[in-house]
Amino acid sequence: MNTLEDPILTTTAAARLLGVATSTVQMWMESGAIASWKTPGGHRRTRISAIRELMESAPGQPSATVGQAVEAALSPVSPAEFKPHPAPGYPAGRDEAARLVALASSGLIDTPPEARFDRIARLAAQVTGSPIALVSLLTSTRQWFKARVGLGAQETPREWAFCSHAILAEAAFVVEDATTDPRFRDNPLVQGEPRIRFYAGVPVRDRAGQPLGTLCVIDREPRKLRAAELQALVDLADIASEEAGKR
Repeated sequence: MNTLEDPILTTTAAARLLGVATSTVQMWMESGAIASWKTPGGHRRTRISAIRELMESAPGQPSATVGQAVEAALSPVSPAEFKPHPAPGYPAGRDEAARLVALASSGLIDTPPEARFDRIARLAAQVTGSPIALVSLLTSTRQWFKARVGLGAQETPREWAFCSHAILAEAAFVVEDATTDPRFRDNPLVQGEPRIRFYAGVPVRDRAGQPLGTLCVIDREPRKLRAAELQALVDLADIASEEAGKR
């Protein structure tokens, strides 16, 4: 492609197209998020095709920004984790693409345990009297646990995740007896270990309101939560959301 069809842009021109500061574009070029080169005078240049590709990689929802697309591109996790499946084997919202970009930009997937999230999971188990509590994050292929109490597994396939339903809820999503619920009774996590019967999950969101995953509690016996227990779970999920937004 020649220069007329794909003009060369300065960092300032690229910044204007992207709606960010010139210094931000310079940083993205240096990191490799935007394909670029240096002139003999040491100035960065790129082509408009590189900027268009970046802008198209940010889905059209307002909460998926170009900055998030850049952070997603820099994620050490496989890009396939953050691409929506054409026909997923689980429920997905219309803004799933934007949600996955937000999750990638959070930088939380596959990170070491952190006391701030471990503490939230422990408190969720204690205040609800549940043997299992999780801070669960949902990529397109995995349910990965940032924090977990009472469960040895670090992750499960996304298709098995009760949390796929919970992130679509505005508040708490509760299943009192999974064996009687047609959505879950044949689930491998119900038929096999940990033999889920009760589940309650509340979305954990980023600053823009995108659900990255959930704070959830699980029991091996059918049950209900008292109003105070449910409110405590919601409050802890709000704290987890605040923590997720700090990265």
